[in-house]
Amino acid sequence: QVQLVESGGGLVQAGGSLRLSCAASGGSFSNYAMGWFRQAPGKEREFVVAINWSGGSTYYADSMKGRFTISRDNAKNTVYLQMNSLKPEDTAVYYCAQNRGATVRAAYDATKYDYWGQGTQVTVSS
Repeated sequence: QVQLVESGGGLVQAGGSLRLSCAASGGSFSNYAMGWFRQAPGKEREFVVAINWSGGSTYYADSMKGRFTISRDNAKNTVYLQMNSLKPEDTAVYYCAQNRGATVRAAYDATKYDYWGQGTQVTVSS
């Protein structure tokens, strides 16, 4: 069984930046693709971005391209989400998740992820 713990959320001004971390324990972290999702109040969970097992391939939701960057450090069993040019509409709980496979195929599909973190709150003020 895998445990995922997100950190790095907080309150930032519009236009600011934030870097989220997701630390994994248990299992073989480097064998799996990882993803970030978010959920705003009253809305469904939304795909943000995913990264394959090695970090060599990524897949971004269109609305995140150019502002968000995913990376991973397999030696540290950690995946990151760098968020720049934040907007109030980015306010949400951000979740880290481990995919069933090694690639980013169908990475947008939340049903393809077996393990989820508890989430970290990101609030962007105007």
